[in-house]
Amino acid sequence: MSNPDNASFATRILDWYQIHGRKTLPWQQDKTPYRVWISEIMLQQTQVATVIPYYQRFMERFPDVLALADAPIDEVLHHWTGLGYYARARNLHKAAQTIRDLHDSLFPERLEEVMALPGIGRSTAGAVLSLSLGQPHAILDGNVKRVLTRWLALPGWPGQKTVENTLWDLATRLTPRLGVAQYNQAMMDMGATVCTRSKPACGRCPVQNDCQGLSQGNPTAYPNSKPKQSIPARTGIMLIIRSGDQLLLEKRPPQGIWGGLYCFPQVEAQSEVEARLQTLGLQGAGYRELTGFRHTFSHFHLDIQPLLIELTTPPPPLLMEADSRLWYNLRHPAEVGLAAATARLLAYPDLQS
Repeated sequence: MSNPDNASFATRILDWYQIHGRKTLPWQQDKTPYRVWISEIMLQQTQVATVIPYYQRFMERFPDVLALADAPIDEVLHHWTGLGYYARARNLHKAAQTIRDLHDSLFPERLEEVMALPGIGRSTAGAVLSLSLGQPHAILDGNVKRVLTRWLALPGWPGQKTVENTLWDLATRLTPRLGVAQYNQAMMDMGATVCTRSKPACGRCPVQNDCQGLSQGNPTAYPNSKPKQSIPARTGIMLIIRSGDQLLLEKRPPQGIWGGLYCFPQVEAQSEVEARLQTLGLQGAGYRELTGFRHTFSHFHLDIQPLLIELTTPPPPLLMEADSRLWYNLRHPAEVGLAAATARLLAYPDLQS
């Protein structure tokens, strides 16, 4: 195999895209910066097949920046429930309000202004402006990093700043000024459908002839993995407080895990259960342990032990505190954002009886 041919790289990628690239995804129709932005945020850490129905429902409810900016955050989180990484939804909402308040509800069209919005980095900003408006910006999402590190057999973990800077320099040099929307889409498609993480289809790759990873016989060695660190485990006891068909949920603070989402009240030890009920003004007839499970975040495991508590008296009418609590009716569910662990517990057969 020959050395990498930078000059023809973009041409080969564009030729491949004309035949094999994805052109019928929902966000590729009627392209606007807003529509592409929503798709790019949803596609972070999430597969296309999973995103499509969420995207369609989201766009139906929030068809433009103003609709999203003016919506209550609980409704935005409700439409995000199940997609995970909820900071993305909170940042979308904040960014939409920024666009409404500072840009007259018009999505900004300068890279620096887009990057200044909450939750948008250089690659996402470049993707939005190149895919929707054809502006000549490079992108460097996970798919593009994989294609480039394999093509160059570039050592190092791309999360390291020096490696990332090298990749940005390379991506900028390779990105063409003409056909940039097709090229950037092609690079994402390449990583998603050909140069995949574990079983790359090298025989179908348009740049196989000078791919250094393939030349070495081990393309999946690139990109190098993140240095392993042990993930600590914590324990949390979730109180499923039930009164008939109603279960008590609390809204988490905006910051921290499950920020802004509704969860079951949580304590650290079973010895704290009675005191917690008293602070809520409630009385329960003991509790019953339900099946526990482990929920894994990016930086720790949370071992969840649910306790089902049946109230012996009707809940007091003034339980709410500044809308931070609600009685969630299993028969008529409220449209609010639910943490993944909350949604899992709500589906327990023990609660359906």
